[in-house]
Amino acid sequence: MQLTGSSALITGSTSGIGRAIAEAYGREGAHVLVAGRDADRAQQVVDTITDAGGRATALIADLATAQGVTHLLDAARPHGPVDILVNNAGSYPFMSTLDTDEFTFDATMHLNVRVPFLLTAAIAPAMAQRGRGRVINISSIAAHLGGATWPLYGASKAALEHLTKSWAAEFGSAGVNVNAIAPGPTRTPGTAPMGTTLDDFTSTFPAGRPGTPEEVAGAAVYLAGPQASFLHGTTIVIDGGRLATV
Repeated sequence: MQLTGSSALITGSTSGIGRAIAEAYGREGAHVLVAGRDADRAQQVVDTITDAGGRATALIADLATAQGVTHLLDAARPHGPVDILVNNAGSYPFMSTLDTDEFTFDATMHLNVRVPFLLTAAIAPAMAQRGRGRVINISSIAAHLGGATWPLYGASKAALEHLTKSWAAEFGSAGVNVNAIAPGPTRTPGTAPMGTTLDDFTSTFPAGRPGTPEEVAGAAVYLAGPQASFLHGTTIVIDGGRLATV
């Protein structure tokens, strides 16, 4: 178990990709801090991890609110230093520029950019002082593709990937590895309403299907573990080959 002795804070870890990462980290021996806004769903993830012999704690905070980051940091503090931070929580509005109002713009940039920025600013310096740590940002292939229905979402994830590189330059020499994962279309509760449309869309990809949360979680385990010690400022794309065919 390569994460034994580590504490991992994962935002948005009550469902989908975040939950898969939380459960994978639990299997690898980390103390998983399951962060989400729904206490019941967070406890379900905690129970799944502990029932399998792992260690987990639910931290309840609504990161969409102005004080969400402060509340999360306050909840995490009694559990000791964070060794692994996974910035996974996010919103994904798919709409044109003309259909995007100021509220949606501000809410998206807040959750997808401001929250990871503030959490990293609060946690990474302590990692640097200890001489070790991991920050993993969950991006999207939308950061690499122009699209008429995701200008805001793609821009927010492109900003997160830029921060990934900048933080690698800022904290890397102190032993903190900062990297990102950019999933392609993935079958999660969030994409469930798409039904077979998601299958049809991904049928032309080299993989011929959508990804699974567990496949993304595998990369997150790698980035958090000792084998990724020489990786800094990199984005791992897990998209079934979509970008390879652009």
